[in-house]
Amino acid sequence: MNKKTSTTPVFDQSAQALNYELPDAKIAKYPLAERDASKLLVWQNGTIQDANFGTIAEFLPEESLLVFNNTKVIRARLPFQKTTGAQIEIFCLDPHTPADYQLAFQQTKSCSWNCMVGNLKKWKQEPLQRRIPINGKEVVLTAKKISQSEGNVLVQFSWDDESVDFSSLIEACGILPIPPYLHRETESSDLERYQTIYSKVKGSVAAPTAGLHFTDQVFQTFQQKNITTAEVTLHVGAGTFKPVKAATIADHEMHAEQFLVTRELLVRLQKQRNPIIAVGTTSIRTLESLYWLGTSFIDNEDQAPDSLHISQWQPYQNTTEASKTQALQALIDFMDKHSINHLTASTQIIIVPGYNFRVVDGMITNFHQPQSTLLLLIAAYLGDNWKQIYQHALDNNYRFLSYGDSNLYLK
Repeated sequence: MNKKTSTTPVFDQSAQALNYELPDAKIAKYPLAERDASKLLVWQNGTIQDANFGTIAEFLPEESLLVFNNTKVIRARLPFQKTTGAQIEIFCLDPHTPADYQLAFQQTKSCSWNCMVGNLKKWKQEPLQRRIPINGKEVVLTAKKISQSEGNVLVQFSWDDESVDFSSLIEACGILPIPPYLHRETESSDLERYQTIYSKVKGSVAAPTAGLHFTDQVFQTFQQKNITTAEVTLHVGAGTFKPVKAATIADHEMHAEQFLVTRELLVRLQKQRNPIIAVGTTSIRTLESLYWLGTSFIDNEDQAPDSLHISQWQPYQNTTEASKTQALQALIDFMDKHSINHLTASTQIIIVPGYNFRVVDGMITNFHQPQSTLLLLIAAYLGDNWKQIYQHALDNNYRFLSYGDSNLYLK
């Protein structure tokens, strides 16, 4: 596929350029009764069409490849109560020791996480405890503050029953986090509807919401056009909600998120000659990060598999010109060299207007918050067309943000 002509990325742009008026009434506070009943705005080559999400296959190119993020939202909010009665909420962001998500959830004695803490000023140095009923017995969970800096608190969790792993503990006592802009508490319906039907790998504190519209019936409609699907895993962090408040884009610090891909996926991406459609901004960031990871291997073959990271500005500083095929082959060669079938890395990539998309040809996504890095990414793909699209949606009663309606963007 031909990619967008490369232009100079816009780093000195003000965040105000990404602003639009979003009335609270336009924000979907709850999902629709049926996932695929949402509206679908289709934008292709400057033309807007209004449709229903259940018919999305009609608009997708034949034999295209849809790439989904299969991460699962965890019950990351852990409430504690001090002996004084003060309420403390520990919000688990990402694992510290062990740093691998799967290993952290499998721990049966202790683990530590980077956290945000609600009512932190009330928590001095004393350990917090709560009793959790699990499988007919009571487990005592202890939280100990190890260190803190700039709002991030390192918390060590330990418990007195080694037959119970950390995943079971937070499933028993934790609260599923929902976006702060919903301005409501988590309800029982969110436990199902704030997960995609294909979610399976635990680790996110926010859902990859572009996927919330998909149903088994929608997947079945892909067969008639030979549309295939693949999965990546990127664990969505709370930083996804962080607005661009800096004076310019160049001054904004992007959050980092861990992702995982398989060798099989890399081979499929490399061989794919028809459009690659990313479902959600997290899938986009993962796929584009793969290209830059591959080019870094071309530049430096001696990288270790346990220290793979794409920094925020790396794509704009990299001078290596490589095709998608070459970059992905470098990744495949790296995995073969180290005899690994799963590649784990982290990415801090920020995609700004002027970015040249290397892997992604089209995208399915929701409507995003004003002055957000997610909207920045959309503007990178659409240019100023995003303003016309969002105004059309506002004028035609589309529902916005996580539980809102969907978009399909194609060139």
